[in-house]
Amino acid sequence: MSKPDRTSVKRVTDAATLKAIAHPLRVRMLGELRMEGPATASELGRRFGESSGTTSYHLRVLEKAGFIEADPEQPNARDKRWRAMHMYTSWKNSEFQDGSEGAEFARAMRRRQLENVIAATERFEEEAATWGPAWMDAAGHSDHGVRLTPAAAGELIKRIGEIVREYETRSENEPGAELVRVFVAGFPVGDTDN
Repeated sequence: MSKPDRTSVKRVTDAATLKAIAHPLRVRMLGELRMEGPATASELGRRFGESSGTTSYHLRVLEKAGFIEADPEQPNARDKRWRAMHMYTSWKNSEFQDGSEGAEFARAMRRRQLENVIAATERFEEEAATWGPAWMDAAGHSDHGVRLTPAAAGELIKRIGEIVREYETRSENEPGAELVRVFVAGFPVGDTDN
């Protein structure tokens, strides 16, 4: 099963490419290919409750935008398997804030990220008892209110990503290792009384 290099990033600089990934089903399918590895349109259709025709269409859009490619290790000539080309997608919000449709797609992507945090949290809450005490104690959210410059905030988020990859490398082949969703966000809030 071939997954993208854990440090590979697709840098998006145009609205059309951002639009391709901003679609709710496409972003979920890409995430699935990144986390679970290659899959066919039919497999993705079953996972997401969609027809293979629908997933096939969205896979072609992702391919055209450069997010996925045909897996070189095809299981047979009939079923085309797809794989993610990059582990992460990045863009600069400032490049999409000129009032164009790019700004709309950037907002949609930030919304998708928030929806992922909520969905992962709710899923864990529903299943918490099945994970046992060690995972119940390890899982959770935290927030920190700190004064940072834009440069320091960007550096902090980058460094957290490096730490995540370091811990993944240390744990990936250990007994009891599970897929863990780690979310990082940093937004200025101004002065508050809280």
